[in-house]
Amino acid sequence: MTVRDLFNLDGKVALVTGGSRGLGLQMAEALGEMGARVVLNARKADELEAAHEHLRAKGIEAQTVVGDLQKPGTIAALVDAALAAHDHIDILVNNAGATWGAPAEDYPDEAWHKVMNLNVNAPFFLAREVAKRSMIARRSGKIINIASVAGLKGASRAMQTVAYNTSKAAMINLTRSLGGEWGPYGINVNAICPGFFPSKMSAGLLDQIGETVLQRTPLGRYGGDEDLKGALIYFASEASRHVTGQYLAIDGGASAI
Repeated sequence: MTVRDLFNLDGKVALVTGGSRGLGLQMAEALGEMGARVVLNARKADELEAAHEHLRAKGIEAQTVVGDLQKPGTIAALVDAALAAHDHIDILVNNAGATWGAPAEDYPDEAWHKVMNLNVNAPFFLAREVAKRSMIARRSGKIINIASVAGLKGASRAMQTVAYNTSKAAMINLTRSLGGEWGPYGINVNAICPGFFPSKMSAGLLDQIGETVLQRTPLGRYGGDEDLKGALIYFASEASRHVTGQYLAIDGGASAI
């Protein structure tokens, strides 16, 4: 097998949650450019349609499934739709997520449950469904969990993101645990931990602490539109076939110092 073959995704089916914009759409684009057929999930139909048009203009085969992963029944319905269209799922990218800023002592119950449901519960339930209904029987699969460097440390008073940091730490250990359990089935489970990438979710926080973030980042910049794509394709392809239960921080070196 050549190095090009190791990274080739021709004919693979990839399911990407939170895929209508931002990092999710960037990763869907990368998968499609490498030959995968993409199934995108998000809550908003108009944003999904715009994403579909964007991918189609690039010659990428894509299907969209509207659904809120926090709602009962959505996860099974999403997997039903993907399997009805493509018969199997080779790659799952658990990207959908939420955050909420508030002091820990005043953190609303609603906020805690929302963040935990979308950032921890939904990725596990979706991975379980995809593994059980497609990957285990085929003895093959790639699951990539989009965690965060926030999962590598605690929340600060300046950030006030106790639920987000806790949830992303849980996602990293979920990755380790599923990698251990499902390795015998030929399923690789790994995580990507982005640092600060300008997005709708991070905009308000970067307005407050952006200069400090850049000062503490050895490469001196935020993540850009292309910066997750290489790592994603590595974990989604045969190039990472001997890697499971691991995480990779993509943060300009900030977590290394």
